[in-house]
Amino acid sequence: MRTIAIANATIILGACEDAEGVVPKQKLALTRRDFLKGSGVLMGVLAAGTTLALLAPSPVWAVELKTLSQGEGTTLMQFGRVLYPHSKLPDAVYALLAKDLDGAASGAPATAVQLRAGIAALDKACDGNFATAADAKKEAAVKAIEGTPFFNTVRGQCVTSLYDNDMAYAAFGYPGVSWDKGGYITRGFQDLKWLPEPSAADSPAPYMG
Repeated sequence: MRTIAIANATIILGACEDAEGVVPKQKLALTRRDFLKGSGVLMGVLAAGTTLALLAPSPVWAVELKTLSQGEGTTLMQFGRVLYPHSKLPDAVYALLAKDLDGAASGAPATAVQLRAGIAALDKACDGNFATAADAKKEAAVKAIEGTPFFNTVRGQCVTSLYDNDMAYAAFGYPGVSWDKGGYITRGFQDLKWLPEPSAADSPAPYMG
């Protein structure tokens, strides 16, 4: 299970184990720990009124980096947002991408060198600061390195870091696994709220085997 630290506590977003296919308000477990001792720290605030703000006991979030600096982590967050832009996902989720890449760099010097070189190249292409550059300039900088080992490393990590966590599930309305609750026939199978209701002819009775 992924965790994200909020201020001086670690929030564990529990699995969305509701019975009706609706993401409930979570009971978030809090545990004290020695915090913010790494090389860099990414911090931010969840927007008021959003799904994650309602789930979290504090709007302030923080993620510790052990190898990369705060600036490097911020660049990776913004790089991930260019690759996979989602207005529903707050920076707190993209911070998980930076944290996972930082973890990979901590155990592999070659990966650390690759990440730092790629980050430096992105910053150079954007007059010294990729994270604060205009969107068009960011996109041009990313397009210019498409297919490089650095690009592929970050893109590959995005798939799990951005989508395989309970915060993303809550933001997108995914209720969690259902196989142990009888499957999706009665739990989420028809939760396509962005589509019109199908006609009776298009909704045959489910096959119960």
